[in-house]
Amino acid sequence: MKKSILAALSAVALVCGMGACKKQQKADWIIATDTVFRPFEYTDEKGNFVGIDVDILAAVAKDQGFSYELQSLGWDAGVQAVQVGQADGLIAGATIKQERIDNGWIFSDGYYNATQTFVVQKDSSVSSFEDLRGKSVAVKTGTAGADFAESLKDTYGYTITRFEDSPTMYQDVINGNSAACVEDTPIMADNIKTAGLALKIPAGMESSGAPYGFAIMNPKNQKLLDMFNAGLKNIRANGTYDAILSKYLK
Repeated sequence: MKKSILAALSAVALVCGMGACKKQQKADWIIATDTVFRPFEYTDEKGNFVGIDVDILAAVAKDQGFSYELQSLGWDAGVQAVQVGQADGLIAGATIKQERIDNGWIFSDGYYNATQTFVVQKDSSVSSFEDLRGKSVAVKTGTAGADFAESLKDTYGYTITRFEDSPTMYQDVINGNSAACVEDTPIMADNIKTAGLALKIPAGMESSGAPYGFAIMNPKNQKLLDMFNAGLKNIRANGTYDAILSKYLK
């Protein structure tokens, strides 16, 4: 069951741009994000909300001189918050794709190119799409991974089971209920390594890839998008962007 936006807001992880927020100080913008999409957004062992998206947004805000609240709502609730105007923008490993653009998403320039990959149990014999015939594949609702799985479903004869979050999707495969799941490759590689998940990434079962983008859904927030693009260009040029990637993608 999807959480309501109000319920999600009660569990907001708040991060402010341009240094620490003063209490009751109103930020220039409200930005929604996911809760667990490591290494792009997650809570570290010290309880800090961190990740590639978190650091890129902070660097862009510092470069462009704006403040913001980063609300960690989860994917579905984050998208809904931007759609109904409770947040101004979304940064959550959102793949730039035509279907979203047609539905009113307005994307920034791409800030990271990612492929999607099928993932199986560590001791699974599945090594190709053909091995999935007659089996179930787990996906996270509304993601590029789900789209990738859908695009191959009829060709390779598997069924799809949908989940609202990545950890539950992973566990479904670990428990043997689904033969595979589909996730963004850098996220899956990081989770297998850091969480010791009993999963593996078979060679040759990935998509061609697409960029992640920062998104708004109200044209009135074009200024925010323009600043993100300008800041992204600057942090690429001055080395900050590469340093952020090196920090999380060792």
